[in-house]
Amino acid sequence: MASVIGYTFWVIMITLLPLGSTTSYGYGNNNNIINVIKFGAKADGKTESSEQFQKAWNSACTSTRAATIYVPKGRYLLKYTNFRGPCKNSVTFIINGTLVAPYDYNELGNSGYWILFNHVDNLSVIGGNLDAKGAAFWDCRRSGKTCPPGARSMTFNWVNNLVISGITSINSQLSHIVINTCNNVIVKNVRIIAPGQSPNTDGIHVERSKWVNVTGTIIRTGDDCISIGDGTFNLFMDQIKCGPGHGISIGSLAKEMDEEGVENVTLRNAIFYGSDNGVRIKSWARASNGYVRNILFQDITMFSVQNPIIIDQNYCPDNLGCPGQTSGIGISEVTYNNIHGSSATSEAVTFDCSPSDPCQGIKLHDINLTYNNKAASSSCNNIKGTTSGTLVLQSCL
Repeated sequence: MASVIGYTFWVIMITLLPLGSTTSYGYGNNNNIINVIKFGAKADGKTESSEQFQKAWNSACTSTRAATIYVPKGRYLLKYTNFRGPCKNSVTFIINGTLVAPYDYNELGNSGYWILFNHVDNLSVIGGNLDAKGAAFWDCRRSGKTCPPGARSMTFNWVNNLVISGITSINSQLSHIVINTCNNVIVKNVRIIAPGQSPNTDGIHVERSKWVNVTGTIIRTGDDCISIGDGTFNLFMDQIKCGPGHGISIGSLAKEMDEEGVENVTLRNAIFYGSDNGVRIKSWARASNGYVRNILFQDITMFSVQNPIIIDQNYCPDNLGCPGQTSGIGISEVTYNNIHGSSATSEAVTFDCSPSDPCQGIKLHDINLTYNNKAASSSCNNIKGTTSGTLVLQSCL
């Protein structure tokens, strides 16, 4: 079972704002305030202000004192903006307004990013709204036309000691928040919203990062609420509401032969509403030296979820790049504890593991999943595990 020892100090540190809060954020005790308006940024939602935001960032980043960049109320039109470090001291980015992407999705170019924080330590991004105007881009993707790659709304690359708090992100072209190669991260009181049919709009994506804590988030989107890539270690998620969306997914893994593993991941106190999946582990059916181990899913409620519990190691969309192969991802020590609610399908639990690397140490404890008010069924392939406690489920273990 994944241990939550070591997460205690994270939990003590976090004080959640009430869900639904419209708090306006002040400066705190920092008297080194850098207001984007003073650099010429316009809050009319029409005047492009990327250069002015960049000047404010450069002023904060080069300051030898801790600095706060302040964005007052209003709407600020930004193109692709790269806030790059390293900085000489800590930087706090307080947003009381809304950052708006261009209506023409081509204006974000082929960078793959809208707002990027890069090689920065001791960074806080607090409050505000992100409106990425993704609808036209989704229409392009659905039409089969030639489209640009699309942009992630807010990405953090190589950022250590990071706090993301109180942000609302809507209608991202692709993923809303990406945490890549970061250490010591707190994400709290974040809201992410996109239509259920918007393609590839993952809420929060974490990869190659350590000691990440995500708590008090509400995610309604068209892809994974939270997706977890390789190289993720010590990820703790608490008080998560997901749906619509594709659930919370470890993977897809086995994209490459040489992958780092995923280890010590905990999800607790989560609610899934009408999502395609609940808790999922997914890998391509092909060779890889990656692994998944020490995972805990605990105290979770499902409301009409298509696949409440699923391990899929035979992922092979369109039968391209993987027919006739098996997954090399070793999955072990995964615990499902106190998961209850309703399944939208008769089979609430699916364990479709690799014949070459069977799942090991899978534990079901106190599982109550129903379909049409009767115990739901389960299916198992290539798996070794145990059950205990109260089980309202036709278990295959």
